This record gives sequence, structure tokens and C-alpha cells, in this order.
Amino acid sequence: MFDFRLRVFYIVAKRLNFTRAAEELFITQPAVSRHIHEIEVFYKTKLFERNGTKIKLTQAGVLLLKHSEELLNLHRNIASDLAALSKNIKGSLKIGASTTIANYFLPKYLASFKLKFPEVKIALISNNTETIENLLLENKIDIGLVEGQTKRQYINYRSFARDEIVLCTSNVNAVSKKTTISTAELQKLPMVLREPGSGSLEVITSALKNVDVNLSNLNIDMELENTESIKSYLLNSQSFAFLSIHSMLKELKSGELKVIDVKGLDIKRCFYFITQKGDEHYLKETFVKHLLSDSFKLQ
Repeated sequence: MFDFRLRVFYIVAKRLNFTRAAEELFITQPAVSRHIHEIEVFYKTKLFERNGTKIKLTQAGVLLLKHSEELLNLHRNIASDLAALSKNIKGSLKIGASTTIANYFLPKYLASFKLKFPEVKIALISNNTETIENLLLENKIDIGLVEGQTKRQYINYRSFARDEIVLCTSNVNAVSKKTTISTAELQKLPMVLREPGSGSLEVITSALKNVDVNLSNLNIDMELENTESIKSYLLNSQSFAFLSIHSMLKELKSGELKVIDVKGLDIKRCFYFITQKGDEHYLKETFVKHLLSDSFKLQ
């Protein structure tokens, strides 16, 4: 029911490209221009400034974009709430999640979502953040949950939880007797890292730069593709790794792994829902709301 002309404006305003908007909306470029013209005539104002093939929003266009986003969100909420009220939520949902989220967050909430909406079919793909973003842009998944925010142009990022990444090692490692080390000491330790493309690695690299440490300065012992492999390796070696605190709660409780503070280094991040910009569907919003309504909230 969301006015199609406003949706056309919304997509054009987000893409700043009539051709790309037409392709995304499955209509012709002249049709896009006609819809924009009709809105400009109705409101008696210009929405875009044109300079050759380039366009940009006027002040009125910026204001209309703000209101159209609010209307779009309102219509999403109406569809989601009414569908939930009538228990008429069905369909399929392809979810992509980066490794830490897929292993340590989602299972509990997927189970509760399925109990609440049994007619929804769910498929989950787990991979690193870069791969999940690619799958979303290729329309191979409906929604993603990732550990990094690479700010790709056509992806909408929405934070839903906070995480902390800490340096850890086996409790029997001699260095683990220390509770705090310096960045100079850090660079001498044998380190296990995630693979390129990992959201965790991206966040770690950025945080290290803030304390004047480049990834190339580290004594890299090994590169592994998932957290479970890293934890297992740590328990059988004298190496160290940066891991999400949520991924090692069991090992911390049992005393198998220990956290070591690095002076001046604080690695915090957000987890994000990702969808394609301009994409809207009540089922996706219902899933997001379900997670946010529980303890999956940005603190």
C-alpha cells in the first residue's frame, strides 16, 4: 500500500541514478522520470538538481527523503504487526550470518522464532562477513547478520548488539600468569588470526592501528577460518588469539582459557543486521523485531 511514486522517489534518492533505480524497480527510465515529475508537480518544488548525467537532492528532496523513510518504516511495521496479530506469517527466509553470530548467538533465537512462527521455513548460511555481504548483494540470502560494518553503498546496516574482542590463551601457557601486557610484548607473542575477509579481523586490525601496531608487526603463528578451530589450537599450543568474549564463555568458566589485557587496547564492536537498501518485506522485519524484542538488544 506504500505509494509507488514515493517508493520510486525513495530508490532514486538513495541511488542518485535514474537508470539504476529503473532496473531495481523493474520499470523503464521514462516511467521513473514521470513519477518524479508528478511528485514535483504535486508539491510544487524541485526534488533533484541535474548536472549532465549526475543528480543530487535539493533541500526539498532531502526533506522528502526523510519523510518517505519514516512512511516506509511505518508501512513495514503495519504489515509486520497485522501479520503477527493474525498469526498469518508464512514463507521462507534465507539468513546469512558471520561465524561468531551463527555459532554463539542465533541458534537460541532461531528456535524461539520457529516456535512462534512454525510455518516459516528458515535456511541459515554461515561464512565470514565479506562473503555474507556478497551473498546479500547477489540476492542469495534475504537478510544478513555480520560482525563488521564495511559500509558498502547498497547495503543498509542496523546495529543490534555489542561485543568485545579480547586477547586470550590457554590457562597453562606460562605467559598467561600475567594479567596485563604491553603492545611491545604483544608483538612478540605467537598469534593465531582469522582469515582475510573476516569481520573480526577487520575490527582487530583497526583497533591495533589506534595503538600504533600494524597487523604485519605481529608474530603470526597460524591463520584459521573459524573460532572453534582457533580455540582448539590454543588449548594445544602456546599461542594467543583475539576472540569474541561471547565465543569463549564456556572455556572461561571451565578455566581452560584466560583473558590477558593489553595496555591501551580496547576492541569493541557492534553486530549488524544487513539488508539491501530499498528492500522491504514484512517477514524480514518480523524476524528482526523478534530478535530485538528479546535480550538481543543494543546495550
